[in-house]
Amino acid sequence: MDTLFPEQLTVKINSIIKIKLMNDIYLNIYNNLIKMTRNKKLYNLNKQDTFYDRMIILFFHLSFLFKTYKNIENNQNLQNFFDYSVRQIELSIREIGYGDATINKKMKDYVNLLFSIIDKVDTWELKDSNEKKQIFKIYIEDYKKYDNYVDYFDKYSNFLRKNTFISLSKDILNF
Repeated sequence: MDTLFPEQLTVKINSIIKIKLMNDIYLNIYNNLIKMTRNKKLYNLNKQDTFYDRMIILFFHLSFLFKTYKNIENNQNLQNFFDYSVRQIELSIREIGYGDATINKKMKDYVNLLFSIIDKVDTWELKDSNEKKQIFKIYIEDYKKYDNYVDYFDKYSNFLRKNTFISLSKDILNF
């Protein structure tokens, strides 16, 4: 075991504290995204929503978050939050009861889906309303109120631009 000098020990302790603090912040941000994802107004009330439906809505929330903060926030923080989110999604899939082989395939599919949505929303502000609706039609089936999604995610995007990444860890997010 290495012997640490007081300065080294202080640096090590501060590093551990920072990691713990950031993990708590990531947890709070992720939980807030989950709360927003559960918004009943985002689902077709004529049919039962599925795990996939909720994942799509979560991926849109995540995509707008990454798009907004990619040039503002520390890249390492965003990467760590991305990794944290993927781990949480994997845990959710495990809780459903899928086996390891299925989980690996589903995770690959879900991460590809997330990257696809990130790519589509990257130029969101440059798109007109019809182009925005077309994005939702790609991922969300059997729902006629695509205007609601456009309105909701326009407001969400504005909300993100007005707030810092860390402020998203606060309990109540209204926009």
